[in-house]
Amino acid sequence: MNFPANLLGNNVINKASSSLRRRGISIRHIAFAFTTTIALLVLYFNYFRRTGYLFPVDVMHYAPVTPEVWTDRSFQVRDAFLHAYHGYERFAFPNDELRPLSNTSINNFNGWAVTAVDSLDTMHMMGLEQEYKRAMIAVHDTNFSLPTNTRVPFFETVIRQLGGLLSAYALTNDDILRTRADELGTILAPAFRTASGFPKYGVNTLRGTSNGPLIGSLAEIASYQMEYAYLGKITGKKEHVDRATTATRNFVKADLREYGGMYPMFWNISSGQAKDAHLSVGAASDSAHEYILKQYLMTARKDKANLEMYLRFTSHVLNNLMYISPNRHLLYVTDSILYRTGNRPTHNFEHLSCFLPGLLALGAHTLPLNNLEEVGLNFTALADDLLPRQKMGYDVLASFDLKDLHLWAAEGLAQTCYLTYADQPTGLGPDIINMLSGGPRPEILWMDAMQEWRTSGRRGPPPGVGDKHPWVGDGTPRNAREREMAYAMRDYYVKNADYQLRPETVESLYILYRVTGDVKWRHRGWDIFLAIEKEAKTPSGYANVNKVDSYNPQQLDVMPSFFLAETLKYLYLLFQEDDLIPLDKWVFNTEAHPFPVFEWTEEEKEAYGVS
Repeated sequence: MNFPANLLGNNVINKASSSLRRRGISIRHIAFAFTTTIALLVLYFNYFRRTGYLFPVDVMHYAPVTPEVWTDRSFQVRDAFLHAYHGYERFAFPNDELRPLSNTSINNFNGWAVTAVDSLDTMHMMGLEQEYKRAMIAVHDTNFSLPTNTRVPFFETVIRQLGGLLSAYALTNDDILRTRADELGTILAPAFRTASGFPKYGVNTLRGTSNGPLIGSLAEIASYQMEYAYLGKITGKKEHVDRATTATRNFVKADLREYGGMYPMFWNISSGQAKDAHLSVGAASDSAHEYILKQYLMTARKDKANLEMYLRFTSHVLNNLMYISPNRHLLYVTDSILYRTGNRPTHNFEHLSCFLPGLLALGAHTLPLNNLEEVGLNFTALADDLLPRQKMGYDVLASFDLKDLHLWAAEGLAQTCYLTYADQPTGLGPDIINMLSGGPRPEILWMDAMQEWRTSGRRGPPPGVGDKHPWVGDGTPRNAREREMAYAMRDYYVKNADYQLRPETVESLYILYRVTGDVKWRHRGWDIFLAIEKEAKTPSGYANVNKVDSYNPQQLDVMPSFFLAETLKYLYLLFQEDDLIPLDKWVFNTEAHPFPVFEWTEEEKEAYGVS
């Protein structure tokens, strides 16, 4: 049987219309309802949704603390230093480091009493004259060319040993420190005998040769500029200055177009070009990024090339490596690997990366970020040689107040660094966490959230910046499902549960306090110090702590020299009422050794080829 065209369709329509009329619903009613629905949707997406875009903020209150109490707290840090250093003197000097559980020593950095030399400037700042005098025995007696020194690690020796000598000289003007620094800087120079001038991993100080692979990590090949520039300044030796400026020249010449202007993690030491596409501010990369800004500041803000590189580095990080966690809205920085299909973040957040908030705060404090024209720079023009999508990111950044943006990033990151401590039962921060972003959970780039926050009328503090209370878990044993639910509420799981007495978080708290004057950074530093005293202290010193995310932490037989050189120094300076090391007159190297800001004379500029 054949049916006329549309007969079935018309029948359905006619029946539906008849049914609606019986219910008193006309076509006009339907049209009105449809129009109202569209209007509500438009209103929601163009008004309610945007103005309702909020990142919750906790109200934080800190009890008033008098200057006398803060001074007393700085003395408690000094007492902690004395406890650690006296243990080192008793059981380890003149070897490198103390093993604080077995009360033995280890020579893991050449056997040149690295804990003593690394701690010289800390002792001087704390007024520990007798300890300082005893440590100077190592400075006088160390032989840099022993048969055992056939593989001296260049990077660690420069930042700890050479940096310690130079900083102590800057604070005391003791000529023996300059002489010994000159000797050490010279004996390490064979590391630079490569086609590019980037240093190799190690030096045989007996034979005067270098050793190591031809692929070097970014941190190891580019964290010596400050030390060698200042060494050249105080000795008048061009060869030291040349070694410092080589890194800058190599990076200026490097092809960084596909990396958004940021330095990747591994480099070919022969060609001076990037070897991989792994971008990170954490392990194997951190201090190289740090030295771009600090070299610029130390040389009286005259080195325009380093300033440009710092702005390109931070712009790529702000646009591509900073995220907001889905539940608690924690701001964090991660690493990523670039593929042809785009950027693939790991969402790992390392304790080592917690130097970055301090660096951003230092840059916001010292640079004319809102008026770069006064130093001869056009911000968006820095992206002229980058890919189109990278250029768009610069336009977005330029639409904000750049100084505010850098400081907000610093405050949000520093808060997350602190919360990784406060979230744990021990109050100590794990070495690596993994944020639960991506996959089935939202993956929120910070700058996307910032644009949405601005569009919504800037209601509340910027995303990730508002104060937050620590996460509270019950700490009882859980089955797998309950653990996953707890991780989801906290927004991360702990990937490496070691606390290694690292300084990066308290370094950033110190700088943020000095830059902003906000006492919350002091209070957070005090929380961390109390946790160190409770969990890391041993009868002879302080120990690394494992399982910080549990109620059964375990001390490890390690007390790194940087605990005395950096961690306790930054805590002491944080609690001191006097600003002992003003940030506009001194610049800390990556081992917390302060170098004075200086200017090249006209004669030096001509002789050394520097600006």
